[in-house]
Amino acid sequence: MSGITIRGLRPGDESAWRGIWDEYLTFYEVTLTPEVTAHTWARLMDPASPLKGRVGLRDGQVLGFALYLTHGSTWVIGEDCYLEDLCVTSDARGSGIGRALIEDLVTLGRQQGWNRLYWHTSETNKRAQALYDSFVKSDGHLRYRLTL
Repeated sequence: MSGITIRGLRPGDESAWRGIWDEYLTFYEVTLTPEVTAHTWARLMDPASPLKGRVGLRDGQVLGFALYLTHGSTWVIGEDCYLEDLCVTSDARGSGIGRALIEDLVTLGRQQGWNRLYWHTSETNKRAQALYDSFVKSDGHLRYRLTL
């Protein structure tokens, strides 16, 4: 994974982030309004927002991102971290960027005292599952989502 740099998302990353975000939405066959994307970016740039972002770069080019938030839990004392979105450009998949982004969150979590890091993926996203299974096997929980 040499040559990969992971750092916090910065205002100058907006164009690259939007390109990867669009690729991510296309992959999951999701359409969001421009207002939702603009709001998500604004939250990522707001220091008071719980939503944070990390980017993976190679040769100075942003090739992936991890969007996450921390929250309290009824099961532990302290904070858990939910990795909400992880995406690497299609051209850079398999190059170690995704792994580096997760490892970065593991390191960050240990430094900040998080209890757990968790995420979801589509049951059809076998490539992502192969990466995720190299960290930890699924705990067997299913997600249910009720739109309000």
